[in-house]
Amino acid sequence: MKKTNISYKKSGVNISLANKFVNHISHLSKKDVKKRKNSLENENIGGFGSIFDISKLKIKNPVIVSCTDGVGTKIDLANRFNKFETIGIDLVAMCVNDLIVQGAKPLFFLDYFAVGKLDLKKSKKILKGIIKGCKLSNCRLIGGETAEMPGIYSKDKFDLAGFSVGIVSKNEILSKKNVRDKDVILAVPSSGVHSNGYSLIRHVLKRKKIPNQIKNNLLKPTKIYTKEILKLTNKKLINAAAHITGGGLVENLSRSVPENLSINIDLSKIKIKKIFKWIKKNNISDNEMMRTFNCGVGFCIICSKRNIINVKKYFQKKFLPYEIGYITKNKNRINLFNSLKW
Repeated sequence: MKKTNISYKKSGVNISLANKFVNHISHLSKKDVKKRKNSLENENIGGFGSIFDISKLKIKNPVIVSCTDGVGTKIDLANRFNKFETIGIDLVAMCVNDLIVQGAKPLFFLDYFAVGKLDLKKSKKILKGIIKGCKLSNCRLIGGETAEMPGIYSKDKFDLAGFSVGIVSKNEILSKKNVRDKDVILAVPSSGVHSNGYSLIRHVLKRKKIPNQIKNNLLKPTKIYTKEILKLTNKKLINAAAHITGGGLVENLSRSVPENLSINIDLSKIKIKKIFKWIKKNNISDNEMMRTFNCGVGFCIICSKRNIINVKKYFQKKFLPYEIGYITKNKNRINLFNSLKW
């Protein structure tokens, strides 16, 4: 009986296909590098480590800030709707939006892409979104890892994780120490659900048919706030900020306000998007909605009242910040007024 040779490919891992994908990434990266004068970055894609030259950055007392995150179970809906062009934007957004909370300028980004079986067409679409996210946040995709893991992930399943690094002057770090009594809390609108709460959404979808309008909204990419927030920090117009992700408005704001001060929010002022009103109809309490979703507030700014007009100048109309609360000295840490308007 003739013996059949065992190979890595027969076990489910196609190195040749993975190399094609790496070459595709390298080609796109080199096109981007040619636009800039940084020869070091030509060595990144396909190498063992990624290089980024910080010697030309004119920042006094530089401090490195790093963040890592994923897009959670939103990737399951990307698979379900066969739409992969925007999930990469979400990946970058979840990382860089955390960086800018501390006033850091995003420098570079790396991704981790794990699949059961590499699909070149799908992978290129995901990569396209990652590259677009990097452009929107003005940072560079300088490396990453693609892992083909048959048996760990089923054929169509995949996972994404990202890692970003930013830089800020030690003297210009946005910190909760800067927050003062009588500061105001401004809500910056989200583009939609962003990348949190999708396990609950998937649970709802098991019981309910999705209207086409809602279906399109579910995969809207996360808004990247880098350009606006960094302009505000450069102008010294804000004292602190919060990226509204898992845990919702209250939990994330609490991370940006010192313990000796109180957060006061008028819930009736929050401009709730239609997608959340649809989710809410599925017998979900206000408290659960607030803890699980951004409910229309993707980012928060804490600033002096006198800076409100100037802060608004840096935003497009659909992302115009609006006042939802204020900071006081109060024995109660959190004070919520009125109710959400559904």
